[in-house]
Amino acid sequence: MSERSTSRGGLAARPGRGFWDALDDRERAALRQAGRSRTYRPGTPLCYQGDDSDHIIVIESGWAKVVSSSAYGHRVVLAVRGPGDLVCESAVLGRRERSATVQALDQVRALVVPAARFTAFLDAHPGVWMLVSGTFVRRLDDAGRRLQAHASAQGPQRLALLLAELAELSARHVPPGPDGEIPIGPPLSQEELGSWMDASRETVARALAVLRDEGLVRTGRRKITVVDPPGLRAFAQDGGG
Repeated sequence: MSERSTSRGGLAARPGRGFWDALDDRERAALRQAGRSRTYRPGTPLCYQGDDSDHIIVIESGWAKVVSSSAYGHRVVLAVRGPGDLVCESAVLGRRERSATVQALDQVRALVVPAARFTAFLDAHPGVWMLVSGTFVRRLDDAGRRLQAHASAQGPQRLALLLAELAELSARHVPPGPDGEIPIGPPLSQEELGSWMDASRETVARALAVLRDEGLVRTGRRKITVVDPPGLRAFAQDGGG
């Protein structure tokens, strides 16, 4: 038990492992039995900001964005979630209204588990609590780190940081090409990227032009390929200087 708990704690803390991947076969089977599969079309919310808590979701395939809306209708992209990620969980476990909307970016297949069944699952598999708490901590750390980096960086550097992180996320699900190129998985528009990095669409377009000129990315409609992942990460850290 102690050996497995140590290993489990390491998995919870590693950004390269999603919630589903860190479960063992017995835990996955139990969670599948507690829920039902559902498919969401692009643009469909998986859960709504302000709703009462009644279910959690594990994304099996596809990508979703986490969006917060102000009282004045201003929408901000907070994060993206992909295969293996646990979403819509904080409100269920915190017993409060949902703080954000999770919306499908492309077709999403997911496992939907009612709140009562999920808490019963956690009670029956107490080791999974560590995975859930590790997910909370990692997401808070990621948000704080990104906010700190964005506060001191210019547009191209901020976008490079965001794309470098998205490339690392994408590479967990689709291996890089033979030449090391990494297609960004989540199909985010320039407007959505701008919302995430607190910049206008025009700023994102100019930043992408800089990154293309540097030979770091290649772009298409809602498609970005990181041509030089190490170079992009270096640019994000020093602005190409």
